[in-house]
Amino acid sequence: MQLPVFVELPSQHGLRRSAAAAFANRRSRALRSVRLPAAITIDPRFPAIPSGAVGAGSSSVEALQVEASDRFLVRGFVDVEDLSRVPDRVGGLAIYSDPQIGPLLTCPGRPPVGDTDQIAAKLNLKALRDRGLDGSNVAIAILDGGTNLPHLQARLAEVGFDAANSWTPLGLAGHAGAFPVDHGTACAYDALIAAPKATLLDFPILAGDLRRGRTLYRGFLAYAQLIASWAILFAPGDLPKYSGLVVSNSWGVHHPRLDFSKGHPGRYVDNPEHPFLRQLALLSKCGADIVFAAGNCGAGCASAYCEGRSKGSIMGANASGDVLTVGACDTDDMRLRYSSQGPSIAGLTPQKPDVLSYAHFRGSEVTGVDTPDAGTSAACPVAAGCIAALRSRISPAKIPPAELVARIRATARAGTRSRGWNADYGFGILDLDALAISCGV
Repeated sequence: MQLPVFVELPSQHGLRRSAAAAFANRRSRALRSVRLPAAITIDPRFPAIPSGAVGAGSSSVEALQVEASDRFLVRGFVDVEDLSRVPDRVGGLAIYSDPQIGPLLTCPGRPPVGDTDQIAAKLNLKALRDRGLDGSNVAIAILDGGTNLPHLQARLAEVGFDAANSWTPLGLAGHAGAFPVDHGTACAYDALIAAPKATLLDFPILAGDLRRGRTLYRGFLAYAQLIASWAILFAPGDLPKYSGLVVSNSWGVHHPRLDFSKGHPGRYVDNPEHPFLRQLALLSKCGADIVFAAGNCGAGCASAYCEGRSKGSIMGANASGDVLTVGACDTDDMRLRYSSQGPSIAGLTPQKPDVLSYAHFRGSEVTGVDTPDAGTSAACPVAAGCIAALRSRISPAKIPPAELVARIRATARAGTRSRGWNADYGFGILDLDALAISCGV
């Protein structure tokens, strides 16, 4: 079978041209001139991505500039019999996993518990808005299946949207803000609950095939890898005009079987040295607050996508120490049984989830009237909106993302009788009011 992979190459003229064109949102055929081992077939749909310089200072914004980067990632294919026989290197080049990713869906049927008004009350949003915490001048990037702006505008008093700084993969039918009403639209709605004046950015990394009028939720890590690099370099738009950038990710790898075998140096789900996890670390250092859903593999009501696996089910970027990992509770402060429990997969940060946030409430109704915004897929953007609300007054320069995650953990309300981290609730339920007070606002 042909297996999609990332390959890291020394700098070549064609690689630099390809990356420069991508960040300027232009098509390019520059990859045709790139020299690769015969065993690797390049994927021309994805541009080259700068991966930094060799040696000291390799992980810096400066090293990732197209002209400064000594190395570039390209997406390609290698022929293998199965995932257990993937070579460590091909033609002397390191290869990394590009696994299939998808939204974190959960078991259907249970009616909503509470609504957005109850969440607003639980988060004390009225008092917080009186203190200027409403998401003003903050961008929230929704990395999902694409959003539908008309649906949001029909349900919310105001919707800030930045098409210029959004991105749609070349060759995909559709454009920012005009995707089918589905999972990504729900995430966008949920993010605006706590941050109604924030500005949405649309990154449809999961939008697969629109020929039948709806988004088929499938994608590969390559799209997210490209977005992370784009955001770090703040191109082609002008993201620096915002006082904060919050990145909401309600997706993940559903099962380790979709990845390289355990122990492979290019594996994704448990490898802090995978290029995507390295990019996330740099993006966080650049001041972006990154939020990931924990997943819906909780032992009490696991999603079918989990294939019966509930232990170590928080994997990959969702278990990174550079992100806030969010599980789900309802408006009665009860952990939803499908919310993935810790500890996370061995090899990454074990104390995940960090906190729980609200889900399974009546909100966007993208799947019909009186249906819930469910799963950690909803809890993640609710938490992202809380961070965006705070960032309207507290800049990343004053409180960097890593410190903010520590404060979120420290101010969380205990979800059980004991303080400290536990597998069900993490450090507790996110408390935006207490967080704001701890930050001096």
